[in-house]
Amino acid sequence: MTQPDMPTPPWERTRRRAAPSRVPLTRGRIVDAAFVVLDREGFDRLSMRRVAAELGVAVSALYAHVDNKDELFELMYERLFDGFDLPEPDPERWQEQVKGFARESRARLLAHRDMARISMGQMPFGPELLPYVEKMLALLRVGGLPDHVAAIAGDLLSTYVDGFVAEEGAWKERSQGEGVRSWDEMRDEIKEYFASLPPDRFPNIVAIADLMVDESNDYRFELGLDIIVRGLASYVEPRPGES
Repeated sequence: MTQPDMPTPPWERTRRRAAPSRVPLTRGRIVDAAFVVLDREGFDRLSMRRVAAELGVAVSALYAHVDNKDELFELMYERLFDGFDLPEPDPERWQEQVKGFARESRARLLAHRDMARISMGQMPFGPELLPYVEKMLALLRVGGLPDHVAAIAGDLLSTYVDGFVAEEGAWKERSQGEGVRSWDEMRDEIKEYFASLPPDRFPNIVAIADLMVDESNDYRFELGLDIIVRGLASYVEPRPGES
């Protein structure tokens, strides 16, 4: 008579490893991966295929969440504003508040390689970002700027910040290549070149040559920002009772 099979003792059972649960693909994860690729590869090499490789998925999987690279750029641009709280407009401090907005914008752009290049191609008119536009306009108008100036002042500031940071990034990239001279070496060479110019033909360049290359990026940014804000303030008309 055949004996029934006996159950395998617990100590002899082979334990099966549970398959790791797959993390669902979401827009947020795609944007996270895009920033990783951007920081590592730069703007020119950021592609949907590289983002998919970073996530370990087929590129076709991305298109269930993001239509194309242009939409990915929009999502990255929106992420730039996460936690970016503009202050309540103060008519007595509007100039400093505008400067604070520009400083914070620069810091956020500098946090990611080539982010300024993405920012340059975007407009903050989607539903996620319109509240920021509204508050910025309120900040400018409460300071007394005429509407025709306030209407373009926000774009003027953003263009300045984007352009400044893009140039910072370009010089940083240039100074990090193999065999490239350091900034100190390049600065000394520029100074020597300016010093060699005939002062009768280039008196202004020779006169301020040191100031053109010696100041830090922070100093240059702050001075440019002050020039812009003072220019905007020149359009403010005195309030009733003010001379």
